Amino acid sequence: MKTPLSLYRGLPQPIYILFFSTIINAVGIFVYPFLALYLTRRLGYTALEAGTFMTVASVLYVPGSFIGSKLADTIGRKPVLVIFQLLMDVCFLVAGFFEGQTIVPYLVLFALFFDGAVDPAREALKTDVTTMENRQVSFSLIYLGHNIGYAVGPLIAGYLFQSAVRWIFWGNALAGFVATLLVMARIKESKPSQEVIEQSKGWKTTDKGEEGGLFKALLTRPRLLFFALSITFFSYAYSQTLFALPLLTSKLFAEDGASIYGKMMALNGLVVVLANPILVSLLRRYHPLANTTLSGLLYAAAFALFAFATKASVFFLLTILYTIGEIISATNEHYYVANNTPISHRSRFAAILPIIMGTGHAIAPIVGGTIIETSSMSMLWLSTAISAFIGSMGVFLLYLTEKKPKNT
Repeated sequence: MKTPLSLYRGLPQPIYILFFSTIINAVGIFVYPFLALYLTRRLGYTALEAGTFMTVASVLYVPGSFIGSKLADTIGRKPVLVIFQLLMDVCFLVAGFFEGQTIVPYLVLFALFFDGAVDPAREALKTDVTTMENRQVSFSLIYLGHNIGYAVGPLIAGYLFQSAVRWIFWGNALAGFVATLLVMARIKESKPSQEVIEQSKGWKTTDKGEEGGLFKALLTRPRLLFFALSITFFSYAYSQTLFALPLLTSKLFAEDGASIYGKMMALNGLVVVLANPILVSLLRRYHPLANTTLSGLLYAAAFALFAFATKASVFFLLTILYTIGEIISATNEHYYVANNTPISHRSRFAAILPIIMGTGHAIAPIVGGTIIETSSMSMLWLSTAISAFIGSMGVFLLYLTEKKPKNT
């Protein structure tokens, strides 16, 4: 582990601040991993109703993302990140006081709207403070921080769900407040000046600035658009670990289902913590598109096997398998996108591309709920595996036609 961990030395200081902030925030991610169970077991929603709600929540993320991205590219990354993060935390804080009442889902919807505004600013900020040379490792470290926290958070939330449901909301809010205060105190504004943006339009690199608005700039990056469309098949597949997987464990293991799911999510985070630096060290020599193709194949294998799993031990083994795919995807996908995003449109690309890539995530709950109610849980997982395989083949096709891998 010594050699892989040495990758993280000498990175820009803001990356280390974002690393610690991400750990704190991730420890408190209590609400969303257990939202499907909360809606079905606490508020009495059917699987289809819960899936519909989660799809609506994902759609509401879109206007928040567009608003936040435009503001981040104009007034700056930091104020947008801080203001909307605090608004999201307030929503969760209030939801804790009204736990069990019909108003709670609406507060969650508002929280996810504000979360949509935060994400493009955060993505642009971490791209601003890195270069193509240190970007993959920097992104890997922040991703590692998320999973250090996530190795603990869902485990805590699994027990809170059984005994102190209000603290799922309050804990989420508290962690968010602390993480935001750290960013406020230690990170400076990073938005490139207009002078730098104008100079970048003459660069020969894949992140050179572009004239015009968002959609005009997008048309200059057709390969990036194809990549985003392929990744949406991944996002559909992976989203079932948040929607269908807790329902599956609850179905198979009854009252122990929530606890087992929490342990699976904790294992997911633990595997990332242990394997992330090793996998980055081993695979960084290969093209990010080739690595992303491999991640999709691992997803496909793991999700297909969920259709037949019946023992908790098998669920834990499959969690390790799909987590390896997740690590490879996360440490290559965002790296490829960032390196091919124009410096002039970073926040706006950080809004529109995740929306395209996250379309599968948005429709996954309602499609999953429909498949469960009209067919079976096994059919859901088989179709999920097919989705991951289709996405993998799309990325592989892009890899085969990549002309200048050294620029990506």
